[in-house]
Amino acid sequence: MTLRLIRAVGASLLVACALAACGGEGVDVNPSTAADTASTTSTSSSSSSSSSSSSGTIVRATISGTPAISATVGSEYSFTPTGSDTDGGTLTYSIVNAPSWATFNAKTGELYGTPKSTDLGATTSIVITATDGSASASLPAFSIDVVAAATTGSGTATVTWVAPTENSNGTALTDLAGYYVYYGTSSSTLNQSVQVSNPSTLSYVVSNLASGNTWYFAVSSYTTTGQQSSLSAISSKTL
Repeated sequence: MTLRLIRAVGASLLVACALAACGGEGVDVNPSTAADTASTTSTSSSSSSSSSSSSGTIVRATISGTPAISATVGSEYSFTPTGSDTDGGTLTYSIVNAPSWATFNAKTGELYGTPKSTDLGATTSIVITATDGSASASLPAFSIDVVAAATTGSGTATVTWVAPTENSNGTALTDLAGYYVYYGTSSSTLNQSVQVSNPSTLSYVVSNLASGNTWYFAVSSYTTTGQQSSLSAISSKTL
């Protein structure tokens, strides 16, 4: 289905722009005339502690590792520290302030899990400790911040327009050089643009637009001397 905006009436408005996105409905707009020829990771760390065995030998437990301090929604997080014990004893592991979305393995010290969108935010003061029953060692406290997954734009919008034929003073336009297509997710900030350098080209497909957003579009023309018209009326489309 095609949605049409009411065209603004004005002698100086000569360029028209239409939008169609993702094979869906389009929007027609009326642009202006050409211008008058005027992951950060934490620092690796380790710790150790010792005790005396019955034979007088010093027993020492150590733990080290560099846990990632951020996790992405929908992606698996995993960290396993390295622990050792000088007398060959069996180490077990414990954790304080484990994230609610993660699982901890007391035999290996692995902390793992896949956070959801409801888990956004930081879990702080996490401490993993290794012990052989007599000696123990802990990693320095660390945090894990769950962040949203980056969105990959897959939407497209086709912008079309009509070439201007006159300058704003009514004289014939003879030096049209091309167009700029401006777009963005705010009607007041069209902070992305593409240049169409062929004045005979009257459409452009804007790609890599993130879905879940309303995108705004406008067109301006420019002359061979670089003078540029004001923007067209702004059209919008929600993908």
